[in-house]
Amino acid sequence: MTSELLDRALVEEATKKSGLIWVKGHGVPARALWHVWHEGAACVVGDGLGEQPLPGLADGAVAEVTVRSKDKGGRLVSWAAKVVELTPGSEEWAAAVADLKGKRLNAPDGEAMPERWARECRVLRLEPTGTTAPLPSGSLAEAPLPTPATTREPIPAGLPRLLMKRRKRR
Repeated sequence: MTSELLDRALVEEATKKSGLIWVKGHGVPARALWHVWHEGAACVVGDGLGEQPLPGLADGAVAEVTVRSKDKGGRLVSWAAKVVELTPGSEEWAAAVADLKGKRLNAPDGEAMPERWARECRVLRLEPTGTTAPLPSGSLAEAPLPTPATTREPIPAGLPRLLMKRRKRR
């Protein structure tokens, strides 16, 4: 019983203090999500235009949440979560959105954000199931996700001479 209480306290405190959580849904790699801790669960909003994607997170599904240390960035705890999609306009949804709204940075629509979230986005609660995973003994590094972005190409050989060339005095 004491171990369960300590695990629950660790999950809650670590998740509250962390700005990002890594969430792994069914069949998709883990993704960093901003969140807010609200009434015993991590709440996230996404899947709308300009919001974070929430792939693999469906109502009633199970997800794995990994919380990192805010100061060092290392893994603190990994915990299993039940995904619950909140119904737009419900009391639970309104309470969660009120907290999420305060944490959303650089919103394009300011005060109209909750209405847009109700129309276009999903608000999910990630409720801890009480199960925590042991810390890994080795590296869990994975290959980066595929992306259409490319790296910069080398600069042309003559460009530094053109940029550093002194202007002739008149």
